[in-house]
Amino acid sequence: MTITRRRGVLLGATALAVALAATACGSSSSSGGSKGSGGSSQSATVTDADLQAALTAGGNLTVWAWEPTLKKVVADFQTKYPNVHVNLVNAGTGNDEYKALQNAVQAGKGVPDVAHIEYYALPQFELTKSVANLDQFGAAALNGTFTPGPWNAVQSAGGVYGLPMDSGPMALFYNKTVFDKNGITTPPATWDEYIADAKKIHAADPTAYITNDTGDAGFTTSMIWQAGGKPYTVDGTNVGVNFATDPGTQKFTAAWQQLIDGHDLAPISSWSDAWYQGMNTGKIASLTIGAWMPASLESGVKNGSGQWRVAPMPQWTAGGKVTSENGGSSLAVMKASTNQKLAYAFLKYATVDEGAQSRVDNGAFPATVKQLNSPDFLNKSDAYFGDQKINQVLAQSASEVAPGWTYLPFQVYANSVFNDTAGKAYIGGSSLADGLKAWQDASTKYAKDQGFTVK
Repeated sequence: MTITRRRGVLLGATALAVALAATACGSSSSSGGSKGSGGSSQSATVTDADLQAALTAGGNLTVWAWEPTLKKVVADFQTKYPNVHVNLVNAGTGNDEYKALQNAVQAGKGVPDVAHIEYYALPQFELTKSVANLDQFGAAALNGTFTPGPWNAVQSAGGVYGLPMDSGPMALFYNKTVFDKNGITTPPATWDEYIADAKKIHAADPTAYITNDTGDAGFTTSMIWQAGGKPYTVDGTNVGVNFATDPGTQKFTAAWQQLIDGHDLAPISSWSDAWYQGMNTGKIASLTIGAWMPASLESGVKNGSGQWRVAPMPQWTAGGKVTSENGGSSLAVMKASTNQKLAYAFLKYATVDEGAQSRVDNGAFPATVKQLNSPDFLNKSDAYFGDQKINQVLAQSASEVAPGWTYLPFQVYANSVFNDTAGKAYIGGSSLADGLKAWQDASTKYAKDQGFTVK
């Protein structure tokens, strides 16, 4: 499960300038396979026998991560490999960890061996050459082990820079009791139906809403992704940002502006106390969000037990079967680690071997094909969701993620200025289309200031 608070700036001008200079001078990261292909720029130089020898010899590893299921993984790993000691450190969630990680890298001390890094943030650490290229350990051979969305997210043309730990294919989580009360007997299959249902719920009770939204970069990009949008292009240090004429963006803004204009979205920020209260009282009736959400509903929306259900993500075209990812994270080996073989062996244990099953057993949504297709996983019923076999819906979503999405190599910064630009649309400061154009302009300016070539 990955809960993201996307605020703050990860990389300063100095760090990015140094990274860009290094990228311009070196060619090793710009050759080889293409993103998403499983290709790599270098062959494996570390064998499985080498990894096993490292595990047998043992040593100390420091792992920075906030993901709760890793506690059990670490305990089991140390039992299996008693000569290895893992120091699991929660250095903060999301951006808090990233800031600490970048500070350690720049200082040249205190860098962990392994770091938990969300997919949208991984390109920045790759750009600054802070994470190791895992092709040297044979990571490219894991192509097919993970579902397409997460596997695509940990790659670039230069190789594999993390192993997927979880994923967030999107689905519609909804309160069936509230829907039934408003005569909505079938969850919306299209976004047009969703908009009509939103208006129906709010008209019947002005204090009730189909969902909340005060402006969220991650949700917005996920929606544009599903709509077929490709506002970002990245080729090394050449980047492009285009929300103004991107067809998928226009499809999303045309739909979502209707809900903003009609005041049909709860003016409540996600993950706030008011957000949980809104779902507990039925005033927020649904969420379109990543597959990691069930645990948060069960722990934070206890009044909804037995009432909530999961349905496929509404489609932009009737009969369509296209989804996107929202959230999800990887484990990466830090380049500064002096014990990279052992660190990679831990990554593989936690994301591919026994740890992958352990994490699923403890509530994580898998990024691995094996766990995702397991009959035990697919046929598990959930009392919170009225004994629905929700994993069947979520696994189907994972297989329908639209290919080709790319994040900027400074996405953490871009997301940090979303509310100052696009977010104004939610308080009447501009249209959503104009707000996204302002976000584009801010992102483009930053890119130019840091030395990127902007298309």
